[in-house]
Amino acid sequence: MIDVRLPSRGVPRSYAVHTDPIHPVEEHITVADFRLVAEPRTEFGKGSARRTRRAGRVPAVMYGHGQEVVHLSLPAREFAAALRNGGTNVLLTIQFEGRDQLALTKAVQRDPLTRVHEHVDLLVVRRGEMTTVDVPVIIVGEPAPDTISNHQLNTVSLEADATNLPESIEVDITGRTAGNGITAADLPLPAGATLLTDPEALVIGFLGAPTAAQLEEELAEAEAEAGIERDESDADGDVVPEPQDNGSGESMDSAEKSAGN
Repeated sequence: MIDVRLPSRGVPRSYAVHTDPIHPVEEHITVADFRLVAEPRTEFGKGSARRTRRAGRVPAVMYGHGQEVVHLSLPAREFAAALRNGGTNVLLTIQFEGRDQLALTKAVQRDPLTRVHEHVDLLVVRRGEMTTVDVPVIIVGEPAPDTISNHQLNTVSLEADATNLPESIEVDITGRTAGNGITAADLPLPAGATLLTDPEALVIGFLGAPTAAQLEEELAEAEAEAGIERDESDADGDVVPEPQDNGSGESMDSAEKSAGN
């Protein structure tokens, strides 16, 4: 959900950004401004919506700032490209009835099978407004050997200018070792943004990879809980002797000589 409000007179609380001098986190990616030409909708209902989608457009509504709800349609291909390149927090310039209007996608309905966009809610915004959004945290790189990363928070909440919303926040975990976790306060924020997530919340944790002995112990405990009994002879690696030849022991030459006599 996106919550838009005018900036208050007070100075918003901000949190310091901590970075690792050896492996600093990556800078955020800021979304682009995509322009879409909208057309008015005068027919409503499921039948009208299907006809709109067959025409290559997406039914939509636009509202905010006390204005009446505007029913319109967006070009489906261009809208999909905007989401694909700008992310869920993409800033759109909607060209409608001879004027431009900035808007954010507040809700997008998509068919779970065909992945076709069925309906869009657009929220009117203005430059200078502060907007609350959830921003995805993307992991890049690999931790140190014998270290496993544990992604605790997939998104963090930010308050930022509606025209400067990050598409995502990339975190480089290259060389991170066990116990060297990354909290929300460690994430880089765009200029003027405020972190709303608890700054001490663990975003990515790091654990030491289990040894072979630890894995064997965990396996044994799991088998015991399941009531599985191990064959100790197989577990100890006993060598099973090869079957013995139960014949007379005569060589082939001896057998041939006996046959000749």
